[in-house]
Amino acid sequence: MIAEVILNSNAKDLNRVFDYEIPEDLATKVNIGSRVFVPFGNRKSPEEGFVVNIKTASSYKVKMLQKVDETEYVSKDHIELAKWMAKRYFCNVSDCIKLMLPPGTTTKIVENRVKEKLVAFVNLKKQSEEINEAIEKRIIKSEKQIRALKFLLKNDEIAIADLEVLADVSRAVLNTLQKNGYIEIVEKPVERNPFIHKVLEKSKNLNLTQEQQKAFQTIADGLDDNLYGSRQNRSIFAAN
Repeated sequence: MIAEVILNSNAKDLNRVFDYEIPEDLATKVNIGSRVFVPFGNRKSPEEGFVVNIKTASSYKVKMLQKVDETEYVSKDHIELAKWMAKRYFCNVSDCIKLMLPPGTTTKIVENRVKEKLVAFVNLKKQSEEINEAIEKRIIKSEKQIRALKFLLKNDEIAIADLEVLADVSRAVLNTLQKNGYIEIVEKPVERNPFIHKVLEKSKNLNLTQEQQKAFQTIADGLDDNLYGSRQNRSIFAAN
């Protein structure tokens, strides 16, 4: 399979697709919209680009695609929108794609990108009947372990940090329960909210400047007089 790649470049000469062969081990990971790294020209380090199309063959002698970022930032629909934007506003497709990337992920230096925030969550791994039986038969003797399990029996998946506070247990207690197969701890990405701690003050009514007031009044009068009703009237309104 061949990936058509748009390089992440501001150069107008590079605002076109380049064909790269998709290695077999990456065939299931490369999709339209994938962020990939490819060899280009005589450059020592691979160049970053975006897959805009996938086809079965190429009429050129192609190099092998080297790496794919498996984090899905843009979709096929985003790529189509980027193409339309580039044509509409006479700019590079890659520049339009970068507008759709999350803040902190647009830099070419991978190490400097904002990483996904991962949070550890706890789930029960055994059925409630089996857990209750283990508690009743004193297979589980630790009061803290029992407290954590009873809390989880009454609640859905919960972040470890919250469980430690609400059930008053330590990470060591949860690690023991995980080791014995009663719970599982998994890390999941969570959405970052850059405004979560920002206090936003409600703005007050602003006074228009003299020029703004004149423009507003002209438009308002035009709406009242139905000057937008026909092309002829719109021309008269524009002339005024």
